[in-house]
Amino acid sequence: MSYLIVCATALLVSGLTLFSGFGLGTLLMPVFALFFPIEVAVAATAVVHGANNIFKVAVVGRHADRAIVLKFGLPAILAAFAGASLLAYLSVFGELLSYSIGSRTAVITPIKLVMALLMLVFALFELLPTLRNLKFDRRYLPLGGVLSGFFGGLSGHQGALRSAFLVKVGISTEAFVGTNAVIGFMVDVVRIVTYIGLLFAVRTARSTETLHWPLILAGIGAAFVGVLIGKRSMKKVTMQAVQTLTGILLLGIALALGTGII
Repeated sequence: MSYLIVCATALLVSGLTLFSGFGLGTLLMPVFALFFPIEVAVAATAVVHGANNIFKVAVVGRHADRAIVLKFGLPAILAAFAGASLLAYLSVFGELLSYSIGSRTAVITPIKLVMALLMLVFALFELLPTLRNLKFDRRYLPLGGVLSGFFGGLSGHQGALRSAFLVKVGISTEAFVGTNAVIGFMVDVVRIVTYIGLLFAVRTARSTETLHWPLILAGIGAAFVGVLIGKRSMKKVTMQAVQTLTGILLLGIALALGTGII
């Protein structure tokens, strides 16, 4: 049953995230948490997410807009370190509210509320017709990269903010998908290295020893298949459809963050 649930989730979500640019880690981690302790689930998700990003770059990276990658991606990498530093400071504020949903405890924190508000605003930009047609000039790309990278370092949800910005710069579906994949890979390299250095080395060095590698490899394989299926549909998908998908996922994650579910 664990293989069926993990593989089905990885296949479906990786296909969707090829277009949205975010969501695999957010949605896959709770699935792994059904079968493993939370620290092991986080580690397992990181492995699948990283492998999937490498595969996406190999499959669609050639469609990336190099100018956007440089103007958006490089500031995002630098800002990610600043966001991670602020996280250490904000962590002292602790939770604002917690409540139980069955056997699960939902926790609301200042960081989650800030991210939820930002994602809600971005979701409205993708779902409301009057706001959907707005375009961002490319001279604002470095600012978008700073915001995406900063909040990525702060909370880990950099993909949603990146997609919400890039979808507005007037590029094709192929360029959007490829650019998102390359920038996501660049930021993930920084985040994974930081994660290993600050978390695994201090708290969960032994967690990797308890990972269920056959299940993780099965999840990686299913995610690869999802990417390939999504790539076959790429020419049939319009940017309006991408905007709608992005908006719906942003709204869902905003509600989940704001209520402390994730």
